[in-house]
Amino acid sequence: MNAIDLLKADHEKVKTILTQLSESTDRALKKRTELLGKLEMEISIHTRLEEEILYPAFKAAGSKEEDVMYYEAKEEHRTVDSLVLPDLKLTDPGTPEFSGRVKVVKELLEHHIEEEETEMFPQAKKLLGKAKLDELGAQMEAMKATYKKEMAAGNMAA
Repeated sequence: MNAIDLLKADHEKVKTILTQLSESTDRALKKRTELLGKLEMEISIHTRLEEEILYPAFKAAGSKEEDVMYYEAKEEHRTVDSLVLPDLKLTDPGTPEFSGRVKVVKELLEHHIEEEETEMFPQAKKLLGKAKLDELGAQMEAMKATYKKEMAAGNMAA
């Protein structure tokens, strides 16, 4: 699977989890907790794939315009990973505050996904070409499998 197709499939997974989370009720504590765990895992693996594989290749192949896209995308990741998601994890899933934070996370991620899919990914296709995207996709699949194993091992040890 090429890098862009793999990342788009991840985006669909994340959007599905966000929709399920935003449609859940204050009483669905177990469901919300499970969905939040899934969301965190998907986002952390996805972010690593983009930042360690696609983004550097995109930046290296591009010019100043791509640099701006690269840094904006990284900043959006940082905002979600360092600020928004940790806050959401500390919020009681049975409260209206949790629902509000889920809505904000959903809006931020949907904005980020839309920008990647309409601006960065088409540009990456032009700059990198099919062969390079296939190569990056293979690297991503291998890295994803490794990260999932590490996370599963970490969850069992905890």
